[in-house]
Amino acid sequence: MNITTITWILYLAPLVAAAMILCVTRRNKPAAATLAIGAALISCAASWIIFYRGVDLVIPGLAWIDFGEALHIPINLKLDALSRTMMVIVTTIASLVFIYSIGYMREEEGYYRFFAGLAFFLFSMLGIVLADNFIMMFISWELVGFSSYLLIMHFFEKPAAADAGNQAFMVNRVGDFGFLLGILLLWLATGSVAFSQITHAQVLFVNHPTLLAVSLVLIFCGTIGKSAQLPLHVWLPNSMEGPTPVSSLLHAATMVAAGVYMLARIFSLLLISPEARDVIMWVGALTALAGALMATQQNDFKRVLAYSTISQLGYMVTAVGVASSAGVPMFHLFTHAFFKCLLFLTAGSVMVSMHHKLDIWEMGGLRRRMPVTFVTFLCGMLALAGCPFFSGSFSKDLIMKFAFEQSIGVFCLIVIAAALTAFYITRVCVVAFFGTPRSEEARTASESPWVMTVPLVLLAIPAVFAGYPFIEHLFITPLGTMALPHEVPAYVEWLFIAFFFLGSGVSIAVYRKASSDPISIPLLANRFYIDNVYDWGVQHLQGGFASACAFFDRWVIDGFLVQGSALTTWSVGFVLRFLQVGNIQAYAMFLGAGVIGMIFLLFRVK
Repeated sequence: MNITTITWILYLAPLVAAAMILCVTRRNKPAAATLAIGAALISCAASWIIFYRGVDLVIPGLAWIDFGEALHIPINLKLDALSRTMMVIVTTIASLVFIYSIGYMREEEGYYRFFAGLAFFLFSMLGIVLADNFIMMFISWELVGFSSYLLIMHFFEKPAAADAGNQAFMVNRVGDFGFLLGILLLWLATGSVAFSQITHAQVLFVNHPTLLAVSLVLIFCGTIGKSAQLPLHVWLPNSMEGPTPVSSLLHAATMVAAGVYMLARIFSLLLISPEARDVIMWVGALTALAGALMATQQNDFKRVLAYSTISQLGYMVTAVGVASSAGVPMFHLFTHAFFKCLLFLTAGSVMVSMHHKLDIWEMGGLRRRMPVTFVTFLCGMLALAGCPFFSGSFSKDLIMKFAFEQSIGVFCLIVIAAALTAFYITRVCVVAFFGTPRSEEARTASESPWVMTVPLVLLAIPAVFAGYPFIEHLFITPLGTMALPHEVPAYVEWLFIAFFFLGSGVSIAVYRKASSDPISIPLLANRFYIDNVYDWGVQHLQGGFASACAFFDRWVIDGFLVQGSALTTWSVGFVLRFLQVGNIQAYAMFLGAGVIGMIFLLFRVK
């Protein structure tokens, strides 16, 4: 089978599965799950075949929009080192999440709807990965947003889930508006939306650096929304209202990773715009620190991981701003995908065993009741915390070295974030898995079924080893050199290790015997009150704007234009009706008077 056919199968299999689930297997739970998992496994196998063959080409598709030389937008599929690596990450993790979902969703409502949504979600993300131009990427980008909206509010009968889905959809539209403006600016400047042609037009931007910087910052707005950077991060923690497999897939390898992948796709343009890179670097560093700070005061198991995702995405965005190649942010995206997916699935395992309780202070002693979940969580936790010899330490260490080269301020922010990361994830481990049970659910907890634990074990392997040099060389090195321009002092690496032990050690000392949180920082517990600011804005600014619109509609549109024009027409008719007397002699008199009047005016003018 040729590479073109394999690629189209990889791309379309999830879409076909989603359509069949909705149209054919709505009442058959096993068939719905089988179709979704089968499609994911087919896409996964195809992605590994494509990765193994290592072919770089653009596969021609449909001529979707064609206005001659003015605008030509085909649906082509792009295969290169970046898309091959990303499709392997996406399809591999999706396959494991789909399998895990059989056990997690077995007692839940909307089983077929859930698997149809997952399959469509996978199709949408593959559209972003394989896109050959900005328009195809943007359409797939919006489809990812739509499918995430459906999945987050899967339990739509719960007001919190419905609100979370609406919030995710609306907040992302803010960032997407900027993204679309940036695409239009690049199209106006280069006459093309194809990545290859825009990249080849770099010479054009040498004389117009401001245009390039503005375009890239606007495009970066899409990343701010999709990858939950400050200040559009608020939707991500609330998305935890969706089923845990959705959280795992969304946080590990699909929606939130899309923003970083998009920046990696246009990395060659970013290299010639230091102004845009500075903006990206600082937004990423501040997000990394803010996310870590907020995570330290969360008690909901999944919300801690959600703020952790915000922080780690900040690291990736920082890497885009400081690194010399797209390989550096993609390296952390690669390692993060595995350990974050693992952490969310272990949270789901705990959640099922605890009858959907997520407060870590109602847990305790779970390591004895759930040994497989505990050991696999430990692997993910150590990778996230940056423990030496675990995958996360390799990619984070590389980002810190580049940050040290570019900006000491940024370096300090992400080093502090690293210490806080070790602190908050160790806190979760100590409180939830050690000590004594603090609730009846914790005392009666039991290990999850094999269909849930097998994916945990499989994900634990890359969570440990994905950062090792032989894996890095296979997946990441083809994306570009990751060599540092100058030798970084050895103390930088030792500082990173020291902060890991400092954060973990302090957390163990504080929470080892605690039955409630001894640290209370309302500012962090309330997430810097950013959500409150948004709520105030919605209630007051939006309310005021709505009142102004209502006034304009009532008095200007309805009152002046609609009713006013009707009244004017009626008034003119009322006056003119006195001229309609029904007498021919009177009409002749009016006509004669009019002619005499016109003659009089003409002579007066002369």
